[in-house]
Formats: sequence, structure tokens, C-alpha cells
Amino acid sequence: CKIMNFEEWDVQFDSKSLKKDVEDINSNNQERKEVPVGTYEVKITKLELTQSKKGDPMLACWFKVVAGEYKGQMIFMNQVLTKGFFIHKCNELLRSITQMPVGFESFKKYSLLLADIMEEIDGKLEFQLAYGKDAKGYDTYKIEKKFLVEDDSEENVPF
Repeated sequence: CKIMNFEEWDVQFDSKSLKKDVEDINSNNQERKEVPVGTYEVKITKLELTQSKKGDPMLACWFKVVAGEYKGQMIFMNQVLTKGFFIHKCNELLRSITQMPVGFESFKKYSLLLADIMEEIDGKLEFQLAYGKDAKGYDTYKIEKKFLVEDDSEENVPF
């Protein structure tokens, strides 16, 4: 019998935000709908190197829709990083959200890069995300614009 370390999950996931999401859903009697392909204004709430169900390295990027009909809904990007092409796709996305140099040298360095990018954008930038499907039916994610988040208002300024 494996002993679970729940504290790891408390560190890995934002329990306060999850609790608030559950309360919001309960109070608004909201039904979560899958976000269809389209263009959305989003903020990134998670950007980290994690593990797939198979144990492979995976980039997890969570986009939260901040305006429109799907406000509050989530779009999840989970990209396994076992091939050069997959890392290349992630690097392209990262370059569209940060001014930092983006590259892959090792998984440890990549993890640190993701943490630095998240620190750079968290609460400061939002994005126009084109969420789609490619010819094979795989999800696609393209950042079309950046917006600087204003501290004292809900309005965003193009970056």
C-alpha cells in the first residue's frame, strides 16, 4: 500500500483557487461547458513541467477565459515532451508570451524557464488565444495578442 503525500498536491495545485472555483460554481449554479474552438481572451493560470499519466515529461499550460460567454472556463494544453517536434511546438507558444530567450537544454532548465515565465506574466499579462484543431483533430493553441493588465481597472491595454 503506497502512502500518499497530500502536501505535494497542496504545493502543486492552488487549493485556495480551487476552493473558490467550487464555491463560485455552487453559488452561481454554473454548469461547466467545454470551450469550443474559437478566439478567447485568457490569462495563464498554470505553466509548468509535469508528468503525463504514463510518467513522461509534459508541459501543462492552463488558460482561463476572462471575458465573454465562456468567462471562467478553462482551456487545457498538455503537451508531452518526448520528441523534438513537441518541444518545438511548446517553444513557439512560449516565445509568443514572453520576451525571455526560450530554448531547451535539459528538463531541469526547462522547468526553471517555465517558472520564470510564469512569474513574469502572472497577474501582468493576458492574451488573445486562437484555440483550434489541426487536420488530424489535435488541439492547437496560438497567441495572437498580448494585453497588459491594468492594476486598478478591468480593462486591458494591447501590449
